[in-house]
Amino acid sequence: MSEDRSPAWQAGAVKLSTRSLIASAAALVMAAAVLSGCSGAGPDTAYGKGAAATGLEDPAKKDIAMQLVSSAENSSLDWKSQYKYIEDIDDGRGYTAGIIGFCSGTGDMRRVVERYAKARPGNPLERFRPALRAVEGTDAHTGLGRPFTEAWADAAGDAAFRSAQDAERDASYFGPAVAQAKADGLGALGQFIYYDAYVMHGSGDADGTVGFRSMRRHALAKARAPSRGGAEAAYLDAFLDARVAAMRKEPSHTDTSRVETAQRVFVREGRLGLETPLRWKVYGDSYRIEST
Repeated sequence: MSEDRSPAWQAGAVKLSTRSLIASAAALVMAAAVLSGCSGAGPDTAYGKGAAATGLEDPAKKDIAMQLVSSAENSSLDWKSQYKYIEDIDDGRGYTAGIIGFCSGTGDMRRVVERYAKARPGNPLERFRPALRAVEGTDAHTGLGRPFTEAWADAAGDAAFRSAQDAERDASYFGPAVAQAKADGLGALGQFIYYDAYVMHGSGDADGTVGFRSMRRHALAKARAPSRGGAEAAYLDAFLDARVAAMRKEPSHTDTSRVETAQRVFVREGRLGLETPLRWKVYGDSYRIEST
């Protein structure tokens, strides 16, 4: 979400996934989780010198990034099956839905519905726009309920609705994260690492949370970014250190395997361009992508 509000779960706050909530309560029982999101959009940063020529702008690399995020948030590489997902996971943000965990309480779900209305006027979700605006900043379902959740799931069959989700993801999360990574001189792996941090933590800090901007600031205090003459692997390790520290401050994120047995592994293997094959583990589950 782009609007700043004071409660900790709002602007730039950590988005708790179902997987994270279950992991903190019960020793990683088998369950499906939702993609995280509902965080703030980041800076519209120009690409910096030393940036990779393609990186995650390559559709094949972007798809890999989406699979990597989904492995941590959905225990599956099939991120495209999440367009229809919608559920209240009792995290104080109302409904969580779609490919990046858009939330009724934080504004990005409303923006998805508004994008869809522009592309497909009169669609079944359009009538819920006033209710979505009214519940922002709360976890209420007022004016939504089952009619809304059923309409959301049904809309996933429409390419225009899927495109609306893609566009909001790119505008508020993927685009800002990749732009900042390029400005810092990072290749595809670094761009993914920034994106994953944006998805889970948001761009800025809210009460009781640590967001992307603070992580980057802490990393730059320890190592120079490639755009400033530093070694890429050393800087990424410093950023991941900052992220792990942030995750350990959140009870639901004490499992740091999405960093330590996935992203950190790629750094140590020198896969700075997200070169395949990629093999990693999250929450003890093994995954692999053999080729782009």
